[in-house]
Amino acid sequence: MTRLSYTVDADDPATSPMGLIVLQTDETLEPEFNAYFSDRSCPIYVSRIPSGKEVTTDTLAEMKTALPAAADLLPKTRPYRVVGYGCTSASSVIGSEQVEKMVQQTCETAIVTNPLRAASACAHELGVAKLALLSPYIEEVNDPLRTAFAQNGISMDVFGTFGEAEEAKVARISQESLIDAAVKLGQDDSVEAIFLSCTNLRTFNVIPIVQERLRKPVLSSNQSLAWHMRRLNCA
Repeated sequence: MTRLSYTVDADDPATSPMGLIVLQTDETLEPEFNAYFSDRSCPIYVSRIPSGKEVTTDTLAEMKTALPAAADLLPKTRPYRVVGYGCTSASSVIGSEQVEKMVQQTCETAIVTNPLRAASACAHELGVAKLALLSPYIEEVNDPLRTAFAQNGISMDVFGTFGEAEEAKVARISQESLIDAAVKLGQDDSVEAIFLSCTNLRTFNVIPIVQERLRKPVLSSNQSLAWHMRRLNCA
């Protein structure tokens, strides 16, 4: 055997990595992030967290104790400026501050964001406070979500849901169904913008179509999270 020498590349401080914690049942967030960050110069490292096949407040709350282990699986060669936790509804049940605290137990990161925190920041940036909510989930999941947004100064008096608890079905809700539902909700005169909630909804191609039809801003869990992480990582 011949022992060979090698050199080591220095890390570029301008390309701090981002971390992303994705639900075990999520089929959509990673592909959409690849699209949103197609021009990225920094790596995005992904970990998975156990999650239930059905979405209820109980299965969402269970993820709190699993967050440190999921964050601990992210590479540790460099600290992170931002780590994203990819679940809108769980963030409303657990609380954004608790999500951040649990992730920071095992991962060196300046800030932890999530779709709830990100969408709230995006809405404030756009100067909108009255959003229509389109959710795929059952009412026990929707109630804490709307309450959490209200605590962030965003009302969602206009809202609609597909009433689905099974994640595998949520990931396959058709683009046509999303467009039709979002346009229907967004036509209300009191609505300033629309929020498509859930990282498992395939919204990347839906957003521009709904915006074109309604002439109103359209946010989604994945779009908001990507926007917020990019902004925080460049701050």
